[in-house]
Parts: sequence; C-alpha cells; structure tokens
Amino acid sequence: MNHVEHYHDWLRDAHAMEKQAESMLESMVSRIDHYPDLRARIEQHVTETKGQITLLEEILDRNNISRSVIKDSVSKMAALGQSMGGMFASDEIVKGSISGYVFEQFEIACYTSLVAAAKKAGDTASVSTLESILAQEQAMADWLIRHIPDTTEQFLLRSDEPGIEAKK
Repeated sequence: MNHVEHYHDWLRDAHAMEKQAESMLESMVSRIDHYPDLRARIEQHVTETKGQITLLEEILDRNNISRSVIKDSVSKMAALGQSMGGMFASDEIVKGSISGYVFEQFEIACYTSLVAAAKKAGDTASVSTLESILAQEQAMADWLIRHIPDTTEQFLLRSDEPGIEAKK
C-alpha cells in the first residue's frame, strides 16, 4: 500500500469510528436521567458526530473512496455490545463518562494522524475539515475530563440515598 491508499483506508476507518460513536452516544444519552449537564453535552456531541459523518462522507466522495459497509457494520455492533454491557453496571454513569473520555482520546489520535496523512497524500482540501473535527473531539474530551469529578461526586451522593437511583 502506498501513502494515498493508507490515507483512504484510514478515512474509511474514521467513518466507521464515527458511526460507532454515534451509536454509543445515542445509546448512552437515552439512559441518562439524573445528570442533566452530562446529558446535554452528549446530546450536543451526537449532533456534532452526525455532522462529522457527513463531512467524512463528503471527503470520501470527493476522493472517490467507497465506504466500507463491513467496517461500518462491525463498528455499530461493537457499539451495541459496549452499550449493552454498560447497562448492567451499578455505576454506569461513572464508567460511561470514563469510557467516553477514553474514546475521545482515541478519536483525537486518529484525526491527528489523518491530518498528517491528508497533507502527505496531497488532499489539502480536506485538511481544514479534519482539523475542525479534531477540534470538536478535543473540546468534548476537555469537557468530559473537567466534569468527571462532578459526575462522580453526584453519583456518590445519589448512591448514599436509600431508594434513589444513582447509576443513570
């Protein structure tokens, strides 16, 4: 594979990754009842993620790159498995916040690499788009890490109260 082929493959991976993120985030937000700030920020990021998918599809189309139905399907199945697993944890909201932060860091690394690959592949038209997606992922990661302590504290307070659901 040459560097352009690698870049194209990584764009397909990014598209699948965002489809996975969309599924995970929508599943998570549907189960958040008692943490309104977290719910609102995740809802905002669902909207951003849908926009990112559209932008990636535009890049794929502009470069005549076919989408990987297999990668998209596998990533959606992985997201379903992750969200199903979290539903049974008594501390789902805390683990979900931590997992969300970890996933954002993965996305940040992927987009950092994609920006470099786009430049090397000569796809200068996509660099600013990829950088704007990267900035959204960084903003979400920053928000999550700043709010994990508060989410944890809220969870602990709720879990101390008899008859109060804390997990979501």
